[in-house]
Amino acid sequence: MNPTIDLGFISIHYYSLFLFFAIIIGGGLVIRESKKFGFSEDFICNLLFMAIIIGIIGARLYFVIFHFDYYASNPLEIFEFWKGGLAIHGGILAALIFIIIYLRKKKINVLLILDFIVVGLIVGQAIGRWGNFFNGEAHGPETTLSYLNDLFIPEFIINGMNIGGTYYIPTFYFESLWCLLGFIILIIFRRWSKNKVGMVTSLYLVWYGVGRFFIEGLRTDSLMLLNLKMAQFVSISMIIGGIILFIFSYKRSKYYKEAD
Repeated sequence: MNPTIDLGFISIHYYSLFLFFAIIIGGGLVIRESKKFGFSEDFICNLLFMAIIIGIIGARLYFVIFHFDYYASNPLEIFEFWKGGLAIHGGILAALIFIIIYLRKKKINVLLILDFIVVGLIVGQAIGRWGNFFNGEAHGPETTLSYLNDLFIPEFIINGMNIGGTYYIPTFYFESLWCLLGFIILIIFRRWSKNKVGMVTSLYLVWYGVGRFFIEGLRTDSLMLLNLKMAQFVSISMIIGGIILFIFSYKRSKYYKEAD
């Protein structure tokens, strides 16, 4: 699988292209949702612009830290994020810290804004995973052609998972589908009349945490801390945090009509 589009005068990495699509589509959804509650487009665009930049930096630093020995010997490659190597958990954490600080200074309900953001985030994750496909990364263990055919995976994905003559489990594809289904669920849940501020965010945390935990168990390129897959540890933390947030929101938060 060729990771780039060669236009002659320039080569465009598919990874960067799908990251761009994820930002545009996900960000557009956040703007659309937030407008319904009277937030100006300029305010949300400024928030997203800074959060995305900080999120990308955080995602890259998170990845680099877990490959410190390599990047210590190749420091210039730290900046070549378009070749892959963005850890979503690091990006979410960095962006979240910025958003909380920024909104608290503006005296704006953090959970209300996060409820808009996670809808765009999860669809962005569904899109962004396809960059991993073209880079030949974020896949599972070796498998057989017959096994992949039995899973009813599209043929072009099966062909792309033939790396060096060996077939691999397309975990990126499973995560993309999981995120896409999660997006649909969040949109439906977002419109539930008894929904309270913070519940959408809590559902995102639980949904993505559960899916990523099991999918990460199949991956062969996980970021490790000793013998622990960090993504699984973070996923468990997300699930617990989501459950706690749901209980808090149910007992303490306002209905959306009251927050409008």
